[in-house]
Amino acid sequence: MKRFAHGHATHPDWRMALALAAAQIDAQLAAAARDAAATRQPTLGWLYITDHYAPHAVTLLAETHQRWPGVAWVGGVGIGVAASGVEYFDEPALVLMLAEMPAAQFRVFSGARPLGDFPAHTAQVHADPRNAELAELIGDMSDRTATGYLFGGLASARTEPLHFADEVLRGGMSGVAFTRAVALVSRVTQGCQPVGPLRRVTEVDRNVVTGLDDEPALDCLLRDLGVSGNEPREALPRLRQTLVGLSDPRDAAADGARDTALQRGAFGPDVLVRHLVGLDPSRRGIAIADHAEVGMRLAFCARDKEAARRDLVRICSEIRDEVEPETLPLATALALKNADAGEAASNYTHGIAGAVYVSCSGRGGPHFGAPSAELHIVRHALGDVPLVGFFASGEIARHHLYGYTGVLTVFRT
Repeated sequence: MKRFAHGHATHPDWRMALALAAAQIDAQLAAAARDAAATRQPTLGWLYITDHYAPHAVTLLAETHQRWPGVAWVGGVGIGVAASGVEYFDEPALVLMLAEMPAAQFRVFSGARPLGDFPAHTAQVHADPRNAELAELIGDMSDRTATGYLFGGLASARTEPLHFADEVLRGGMSGVAFTRAVALVSRVTQGCQPVGPLRRVTEVDRNVVTGLDDEPALDCLLRDLGVSGNEPREALPRLRQTLVGLSDPRDAAADGARDTALQRGAFGPDVLVRHLVGLDPSRRGIAIADHAEVGMRLAFCARDKEAARRDLVRICSEIRDEVEPETLPLATALALKNADAGEAASNYTHGIAGAVYVSCSGRGGPHFGAPSAELHIVRHALGDVPLVGFFASGEIARHHLYGYTGVLTVFRT
């Protein structure tokens, strides 16, 4: 069984925050040692810090190496960081998680430390959002894994978006690859709700979409939003809140899932949400923050708190259904059947060793109605399992870069 331990703290002094979090981890590891006949030493660690601590990142990471020798570290900087049931947003804080995992089952990598011949099955990645070749890096890394599945996100900071791979890194991409022996389950949750029908891109010039369903794209946008087309500038306040959901019809397997998701007023994981960055009244077009192609599907959308809550609950339920064993002891099965969802999750966490949650920096706090509300939903659904993560400037799942999403990944016992 893989054992995970986690700790988190906020304090103006990073040294105090690290000491508080370390005390939590050490207590958990000591308890695990008492309960087990034999335990391994932690070998892999995750460290996420808010950008308040970024100027001290090198010293902080060196301190973690000293406290837990033999542990390889990955992580990065975020505007906010996440732990089980709590988020630290726009305040000095850090979260850590350690795992007892055979060293042969993972490898930390970066631009200076390539994977070589390591048999990567999946990989967690962190990257600098300023990198102009980010899409190529994500695609190349996805191709290096047997499944093509990546999970992770882009560092976010008001100063410098750093990421960690046994050292503090600037630019590029880093992370940790896992062999097929490391069983994990990952899901993407969207934070936007469609405000119009799914349309087909019929005319486009790079990032300016001029035709949707053989109609002027701007006319379709204004009609979907229910605003007058006589003077688009009058609609600017509403347009500033509008986003675009893009999907590729060549992913035929996703067609059914996409239609089902739209019927329930949500987006599936095949949809990439992008900003609407401008209008082109002369061509009756719209400019989006990505390149589109003729044949792509497009739906206008807006951030929506209730849709985001429902979709987060959905992916948590899917993960629990997948990691729980197919057959349970009769007493446990009856207890789960008779308990409500919250009680069941709190009292039964069999199958989940630890979790990593990467959420968009635009989803934290108020977007879910209250501070830490997003992480409360996850803990309510999964139970109080070790969990760390951060609020990113872009989320990564499979070979895609998302926005306004959450990527939840759990490691199985």
